[in-house]
Amino acid sequence: MAVTVVRLNLVDPAATPSSLAERYRAAVEMAAYADERGISTVQTEEHHSAANNWLPAPLVFAGTVLGATRRITVTVSALITPLYDPLRLAEDIAVLDLASGGRLVTVAGIGYRPEEYAALGKDWQGRGALQDEALETLLAAWTGEPFAYRGRTVRVTPRPYTQPHPLLLVGGSSKAAARRAARLGLPFFPSAHLPELEGYYHARRLEYGTEGWCLMPPAVTPLLHIAEDPDRAWALYGTHLLHEARTYASWQSGAMRSAVRSHAADAGALRREGVYRIVTPEECVAYAHQGGEQASLVLHPLCGGMPVEEGWSSLRLFAERVLPRLKE
Repeated sequence: MAVTVVRLNLVDPAATPSSLAERYRAAVEMAAYADERGISTVQTEEHHSAANNWLPAPLVFAGTVLGATRRITVTVSALITPLYDPLRLAEDIAVLDLASGGRLVTVAGIGYRPEEYAALGKDWQGRGALQDEALETLLAAWTGEPFAYRGRTVRVTPRPYTQPHPLLLVGGSSKAAARRAARLGLPFFPSAHLPELEGYYHARRLEYGTEGWCLMPPAVTPLLHIAEDPDRAWALYGTHLLHEARTYASWQSGAMRSAVRSHAADAGALRREGVYRIVTPEECVAYAHQGGEQASLVLHPLCGGMPVEEGWSSLRLFAERVLPRLKE
């Protein structure tokens, strides 16, 4: 069956504290609903100082989702690991791993917005070294044994539930990210369909003598919204999809590669482009069958400040009229 994902990043450019609290409650309830109906993954992400309220604390949000669910995996894609204190990060992930029985997946990214580093007092120019230290510290900390850290001996407890350590992937679209994953023996998660970078990762792995694997997005990975009448939904809600698409695109440099990067300037162009899609349940089933076992259905019910009730409509249509057909 296709991989099924509910993406939740809590963006809402028009939010008040009250309406944003409602959106957060709805997101956790949506995750619980997805869990009950057999959706495989909730995906969340991290950005800081965004005017549209993009989620800045994905581990906190992941904890609320894990506490409200029993089976579903929660993937943070990506956590900007250089922005964290490595020891505290090791503790936080270990606790979430224990409390959830191993249902947290972390994709460690390096980030691409200098202003996020500036806001949190981190050195943008030194981000590569910060990433190396963070990942090396996590792997040493999760052994539960004493290790050398910044000139002193430290120990992190408790040990995580998952052994040898919680699932940690290195994300990115650069050779530096692929080399880092290969050197540390960690799986690699390219941010787009980049077969040549996958090959580079495996070649470096052989040089380092490490184990690992690559989890690469399909060549086409649209963000989906389900509606009975897509024309009507585009007319009413296309601006929400466009807001997120343009915000995300504005943060990308020319060298960045992303599976969900849009170049559209208006809702009509966004619809024609196909990165964001509003489809009927029947169209969603057809898309899944076309992709077979490699298909990835990423539902984005609260995209760009989408009204909560419309997000629920999309999720229910997916659960009631798409999921049962995927199991046939």
